[in-house]
Amino acid sequence: MSCFGIPVDASGSPAIGIDLHRRHGYYSHMKSVNIADLKNRLSQYLSEVKAGKEIVIRDRKLPIARIVPIHRNAKQDDELLALAAEGKIRLAETTLDESFWKLPAPRVSAKSLKRAVDLERDGR
Repeated sequence: MSCFGIPVDASGSPAIGIDLHRRHGYYSHMKSVNIADLKNRLSQYLSEVKAGKEIVIRDRKLPIARIVPIHRNAKQDDELLALAAEGKIRLAETTLDESFWKLPAPRVSAKSLKRAVDLERDGR
């Protein structure tokens, strides 16, 4: 068998002794750890993330997730960061294009708006 012209064995691994997952591809420039190592050294890896590094988590050799730092700029306040940490909001990765502001505003009736505000204030 072969994959992209590279011979592979029955398990799908390269038959020529090259670990393609570690040396090539999108994740090759990031630190990559397996789940067990992440569990054993979580504090160390989180310190690296705080320092600005991205870490790819692998399940065996398959990348399944990334831990990335939250980039803070002068416009973001602590309340937004706290909401992001709680998973209630997701911080923007880019700024809005100027064309966004030229879109027509959504039409909401005063009755619907009042009901939404009342529900929010009542905690329902």
